[in-house]
Amino acid sequence: MKEWLKISTIIVLGALLGACHRQSNADDANISHDLDAIELRGTLLALTDYNSISYFTYRGTPMGYQYELLQNLANKLGLKLELEVSNNLEKDFDDLANHKVDLLAINLTVTAERQKLMNFTSPIMETRQVLVQLSERQRRRNNPDYDGSMKIESPLDMAGKTIHVVKNSAFAERLRNIESEIGDSINIVEVENIDSEQLIEQVAHGEIDYCVTDEPVAMINQTYYPTLDISVAVSFPQNMAWAVSKDNPQLLEAINDWIAETRGSTFHMVLYKKYFKDPKTLTRAQSPYLSFKGGSISSYDNAIKKYSKIIDWDWRLLAALIYQESRFKTDARSWCGAFGLMQLMPETAATYGIDSTSSAEANIKAGVKYLKWIDKQLVDSVADKNERTKFVLAAYNIGLGHILDARRVAKANGGNPDVWDDGVDFYLLHKSEATYYNPELVKSGYCRGDETYNFVREIMERYRIYTTLIK
Repeated sequence: MKEWLKISTIIVLGALLGACHRQSNADDANISHDLDAIELRGTLLALTDYNSISYFTYRGTPMGYQYELLQNLANKLGLKLELEVSNNLEKDFDDLANHKVDLLAINLTVTAERQKLMNFTSPIMETRQVLVQLSERQRRRNNPDYDGSMKIESPLDMAGKTIHVVKNSAFAERLRNIESEIGDSINIVEVENIDSEQLIEQVAHGEIDYCVTDEPVAMINQTYYPTLDISVAVSFPQNMAWAVSKDNPQLLEAINDWIAETRGSTFHMVLYKKYFKDPKTLTRAQSPYLSFKGGSISSYDNAIKKYSKIIDWDWRLLAALIYQESRFKTDARSWCGAFGLMQLMPETAATYGIDSTSSAEANIKAGVKYLKWIDKQLVDSVADKNERTKFVLAAYNIGLGHILDARRVAKANGGNPDVWDDGVDFYLLHKSEATYYNPELVKSGYCRGDETYNFVREIMERYRIYTTLIK
């Protein structure tokens, strides 16, 4: 009898647990990841590839064709853009399927196989795939005994050749179709964690013989490497689109409405020319300040790296602050007299022994010493370094007195005086309003908190971009 009761109990418990598990799965399935949930979150999570067209920094400024399109889309939807980068298509597809991102803002070729996994937007552009190889002239320069056997003039010549492509790309699929069409094999090498531009560079340097990519990418890179031949098309014109998850029909509709609105607009024509037609593309591509090529942010990187150690900051954070203050222009001067890269006020600069005639490096050093002084005033009361960094940035912009005011107002109103985001930043914005103003707490008087609020947010966002793109 006892054994029967024991077995019955196990069966009942198992059934209950199974029901709970099924309910949990049902609840998970019912969770919305579509536009209504995205709007509630307030942030559009997008993923794009990292190269000298889609997304990069140039002289400290985030740029890119996909980046600017996404900024425009996010503004249209009333959302903040949060952008991730990846050059691994397999991971990208997984991230979309698992709702780690809302949108793949990559020039994806629309194929039947991919349509089973995701929904494609209306076309962003139309292009064709081309083979990238060294020109015959360059091959002969490299090897006077070259016999012409490496030249590919049509897909028929691909038989037996080794051609590199990005793993899981439409280029690999197209080459497999060509194998079937020509009735011969091609040695297709699919490379992980790399993008087409890096493969093109390897072709230009003679490290690999061939690769396949989209024609606009090949055309731009041919301006960097004139020794390349990109004349052989390997596909008919194909639609390129972005992708969303199968269960995001609202988001798909909103993006398609935006594409229809912007297609043919002045905004889109100017943007396309900027990244695909403008001769300045070549100048930018050859600059060490292009993150994809040189990895530098400014011509003052060495000094920034040197003096960031004084305050124990990541040098890219200090660079983000300097960009915000002066756009790396040494002759920058504000309406109130702040000058130089760090936009120091004359009286503050004098404290650290410099003036407007001092060198850029001296200006950086003095600015960092001032940051260090602010940090020392806060280190005992704001123990968390990441939080304290935001307080230091805010105080650098508006003065320590106003930040101490905002902390007192926050504490008096039940807020946390040691947390910046959705904490002290709110009370800085409102400390001069009657609801929060208290003469005993507000000792530094009136201030425009919105400027400082945006100052901190923009620097931290630029720092996030720099840490993503500048290694």
